[in-house]
Amino acid sequence: MNTLKGLFAIAFMLFCTQSTFAQFDDMPPQPSEYGKCYAKCKIPDQYEDVSVQVLVKEASSKKVSTPAVYETVEEKILVKDESVKLVPVPAQYETVTDRLLIKDESTRVSTKPAKYKTVTERILVADGSGKWVKKKKSPSCFSENPDDCYIMCWEEVPAKYKTVSKQMLVTPSEENVTVIPAEYKNVTKRILSSPATVKEVVIPAEYKTITKKVLVTPASTDEISIPAEYKTVTEKKLVRAGGFTRWVEILCASDTNTGSVRSVQQALKDRGYEPGPIDGVLGIQTKSALTKYQEANGLPVGNLNKETLRSLGLNY
Repeated sequence: MNTLKGLFAIAFMLFCTQSTFAQFDDMPPQPSEYGKCYAKCKIPDQYEDVSVQVLVKEASSKKVSTPAVYETVEEKILVKDESVKLVPVPAQYETVTDRLLIKDESTRVSTKPAKYKTVTERILVADGSGKWVKKKKSPSCFSENPDDCYIMCWEEVPAKYKTVSKQMLVTPSEENVTVIPAEYKNVTKRILSSPATVKEVVIPAEYKTITKKVLVTPASTDEISIPAEYKTVTEKKLVRAGGFTRWVEILCASDTNTGSVRSVQQALKDRGYEPGPIDGVLGIQTKSALTKYQEANGLPVGNLNKETLRSLGLNY
């Protein structure tokens, strides 16, 4: 019995950290089957930090004397008038190069001799013929004397040839005409490009710069306002009053194990929340991620309830 109470306490206190159970006038809805678990959680007051301006020093005024302001300006004074002088400009020459013919173009004729090659040719000297040739003793002759039986065979006498060599023209002779180009040489000479002249050179006027002080702003007395000084402080502002949630069906202690917590962590991570390591431990990071998910999706906040599990696609 003590073991069951301990397991139920684990499920009931997933996010509820109060040290004692509160007393409620209402009870969870009567379930139609055994093994259902329900929970209420204490939601603390929620505050947010707001910035407030606090007066540190009252506004005031003071008189400030402003001295006269001078500036140093420069002024150009004519020292010598503009004048003109005549400057001789020497004649200009340029160097040009001409090509002179030394030797006219000519031609040269050369003869390229004919080319021959030696070829060999077989010439028939005597036509082929036949002749009778006496053979040795015939195997069909029974006499011991080989002259008692003889055989004459008609055999071919091959034709006779002889090999002769002769010269055969390969390339006939030909004449080549070579053009010998004309010969030139370059001659360099100087020619006048522009004659000597005289030009006028303007000598600019001469000035000198002097400096002097000029009054820009006369002395004056002004009254200036010194604004009040404030500082920004941070104060706590109640955003939402706390209280107890409604009764919601939660995951019973017998089903709250490493496997089910790991499934919740993975489902939160798949939806872009950061539950920390997928280790099956319902730690601070996992609780924070689960609370953010519940608030973002309008789900009961503060416990591992069935509505949240169904929203995460988990069925226990």
